[in-house]
Amino acid sequence: MATAAAAIVAKARRRIIDHFMSADAVSPENAAAFVPNRLVVDRQFARFQRNGVIRTTEDGRYWIDIPSYRQWENKRRLRVAAAAIIAVAAAAALLAKVRFLPICGHQSPQKASD
Repeated sequence: MATAAAAIVAKARRRIIDHFMSADAVSPENAAAFVPNRLVVDRQFARFQRNGVIRTTEDGRYWIDIPSYRQWENKRRLRVAAAAIIAVAAAAALLAKVRFLPICGHQSPQKASD
């Protein structure tokens, strides 16, 4: 379920970026109109605006700030990589615990009393 949601969000991000790139809207002079057609696109568009990736002109058109987009994309990739590393480490720790539990679960023999 989470994978499907992530794919939908990624597709919305691509559609937004593709819209502005195909319109060459990478500066205020070449800004383009944009109307989100789905809720997920609207949310990603708002996120891009909050992060300074999508900028607004005085007349209400939009453009991509390429340096901000690259910075945002690099941060996103680092977050994804960090989450993947944490997930792998957690899975490895769980596997090690489950695999070695029977070995570690045995109590050492008690000393014989005199």
